[in-house]
Amino acid sequence: MGAARRFRCLESFEKIQKTKEKHMLVVMNQQATQEQIDAVVAVIESRGYTARPMPGGQRVAICVLYNQGAVDSSPLVGMSGVKEVIRVTNPYKLVSRELQPEDSIINVGGVLIGNGHLSMIAGPCAIESEDQALTIARHVKAAGADLFRGGAFKPRTSPYSFQGLGEEGLKIMARVREETGMPIVTEAMDHEVFDLVEEYADMVQIGTRNMQNFTLLRRAGRSRKPILLKRGLSATIEEWLMAAEYIMEGGNSQVVLCERGVRTFSHHSRNTLDLSAIPVVRKESHLPIIVDPSHAAGRRNQVIPLSRAAVAVGCHGLMVEVHHQPDAAMSDGAQSLYPGQFQQLCRQIDSLFEIFKPLGNMDEMVI
Repeated sequence: MGAARRFRCLESFEKIQKTKEKHMLVVMNQQATQEQIDAVVAVIESRGYTARPMPGGQRVAICVLYNQGAVDSSPLVGMSGVKEVIRVTNPYKLVSRELQPEDSIINVGGVLIGNGHLSMIAGPCAIESEDQALTIARHVKAAGADLFRGGAFKPRTSPYSFQGLGEEGLKIMARVREETGMPIVTEAMDHEVFDLVEEYADMVQIGTRNMQNFTLLRRAGRSRKPILLKRGLSATIEEWLMAAEYIMEGGNSQVVLCERGVRTFSHHSRNTLDLSAIPVVRKESHLPIIVDPSHAAGRRNQVIPLSRAAVAVGCHGLMVEVHHQPDAAMSDGAQSLYPGQFQQLCRQIDSLFEIFKPLGNMDEMVI
């Protein structure tokens, strides 16, 4: 290797090392008092940074945000209650396992999503009428669904396709919750309708086309409702986790990730379901990850096999489209399961989940 090339490689390595040194985490002792935590926060913020305490199962970790360069850790190391100062190597801080080793468990209207729980979210792609929504909701509830999904606002590729019922669709979903007891999940297409969706929904979905809609992500960060964040059509895992970072940086730690397939050269399915993303995300982040096999496949006959595979590889739940009359559906009928098929799927994955139950970090997964 020539001297000039060696110099460029060394320069690139030093840049990477400097980037890594920018991110810092202060880990408190298990017995640290609130006064000691507050004192550390005060020291961090006196230097112009933002301190974000993140309580965990065994400890409190304080993440340092908005630092443009390396943070001098020497004033913090000797403070009372401080166990250690860790350099965070990932550009995402709040979603990282370096900040929180334990899995997050998200409570959505009484339904837990996360470590030790397999959550089933089911319903039609779009809310078409009260009769349609209630009929499907009764079927999926009886089969074992925990949450009801449905689109009141529908982002469609064609402007001539059914765009959803809007607020009337949200009112119908509220009636579904009232009758069945299932919390409801629906999408907010932009920050202008977020307030309205937030008023009705138990969990607000950010769809794949909006994964990097930073205005919408920041609005979700100010929400008190859990957020379901879908992966973008061509997004890398780092970009996806950085989108989740936007939400958590805004103050909302209730984030669930959803793998729904990425766009590839394949024609045998609508998208390509990236099952390899599940163990990678489980290793990198403490956030729960669920899978949407319906949008990945685009074809009914692939949904159940992909669902089984997703459970086997360690997801925390599934979001499946179900319709009692898919041939007459106004949106995505070809990928919607019949109620009987959904019932069959629920029976199959229950036994699979007991074998491949995801607990904690993937390195410690029970198999």
